[in-house]
Amino acid sequence: MISISSTAQSHFRRILEQQGIADLGIRLSAVYPGTAKADCRLEFCEPADLAGDEWSLECDGFSLFVAADSTGWLDAAELDFVAQSPGGQVTIKAPNLKARALSAEASIVERVRHVLESEIAPMLAAHGGKVTLEQVDAEGKVTLRFGGGCHGCGMVDVTLKQGIEKTLMERIPEVTAICDATDHTSGSAPYVKR
Repeated sequence: MISISSTAQSHFRRILEQQGIADLGIRLSAVYPGTAKADCRLEFCEPADLAGDEWSLECDGFSLFVAADSTGWLDAAELDFVAQSPGGQVTIKAPNLKARALSAEASIVERVRHVLESEIAPMLAAHGGKVTLEQVDAEGKVTLRFGGGCHGCGMVDVTLKQGIEKTLMERIPEVTAICDATDHTSGSAPYVKR
């Protein structure tokens, strides 16, 4: 559920009225959700701009549309407007935007996947790389598979030991070891050649 304060609704309604376009609404979407660069985007939208699968929130005098692929990331978001001289500031608090919250009962697999997606993946993506979880065994040994720029990269061992292993072991005490299941001899576009 997304909440939008009455002051934010008044602010948006005033701006929309100034545009003079019938049925103009506001669209909210998540940009780079689940990463350190995650942010929210607010934009005007006419009915023709909508994909049809948006979630709609009827506000005072206008509609707020949430992009379908952003609803999970923007769940529990709060939109507000703080009046300041000479104008004001729209604020959006979205607690799930950078990483979806895990329940206290989350399994070790869920926690490993969460750290990989929210902390590790954004760093690897900056170099065209990616990593996926293959398995976590009963002793806490995590097996990973690299792809993209990490597949065949000459620095993958450093990334694994000094980055991923260190991070996972700090965040999840049950993790005992990290193993790479990737055949790095077959990488076609490594970030750093071996």
